[in-house]
Amino acid sequence: MRRLEAAHREIRCAIGVSDWPVLTAEQVHGDQIAVVAKPGRAGQLPQQKSVTDRSDTSRRSRATQPIGSIGCSSGATRIDLPVESDVQFAGCDGIITNQREVALGIHVADCCAVYIVDPKKPAIGLVHSGKKGTELGVVSNAIAQMKAHFGSNPAELVVQLSPCIRPPHYEVDFAAEIIGQCRAQGVKQIHDSGICTACHLDLYYSYRAEKGKTGRMLALLALM
Repeated sequence: MRRLEAAHREIRCAIGVSDWPVLTAEQVHGDQIAVVAKPGRAGQLPQQKSVTDRSDTSRRSRATQPIGSIGCSSGATRIDLPVESDVQFAGCDGIITNQREVALGIHVADCCAVYIVDPKKPAIGLVHSGKKGTELGVVSNAIAQMKAHFGSNPAELVVQLSPCIRPPHYEVDFAAEIIGQCRAQGVKQIHDSGICTACHLDLYYSYRAEKGKTGRMLALLALM
């Protein structure tokens, strides 16, 4: 991952979010979602204190404690503060927000990065969903949390699935399962890249095909 930091910084610069904080998830193959809401709305701050501070000291959060790694519990953890530094949410596999000028980031190398956009509210979500996370319904939970915290209507959401590993290179078609879960939640606009990472090693990293000796692709999503 460290070898890819320079390339990932270039990507952030290329899409215009180089100065924005990036919110990432620890990615533990679970179903927990981090909720980052606009300040001033009802909600409780997480009780966990900072574990690691990944931010530049010139870009501190306005929280009383610098946010470095925040844990998830009971389906979701919510913060209602302006975010001015990079944050990693411990124990989480997805992040949703209605804050502008923060970027959501997920790293993948066979698992699916699922982009969720509510153009009406507006609000966004980015989820890491592999075999285990899909079995646990992590994308369904993200959609439910967007509905609960931001008032999103699933019928108005737009969902995009990234390239991920698929049969015959993998025994489970979890991309199809994700699509099914989105439809069950009422999502009508679902787009799938249809690309298998293991089939295109010249373009994508594949943990399975490269036997663990590979990098990670960075998925980014932000409200401008």
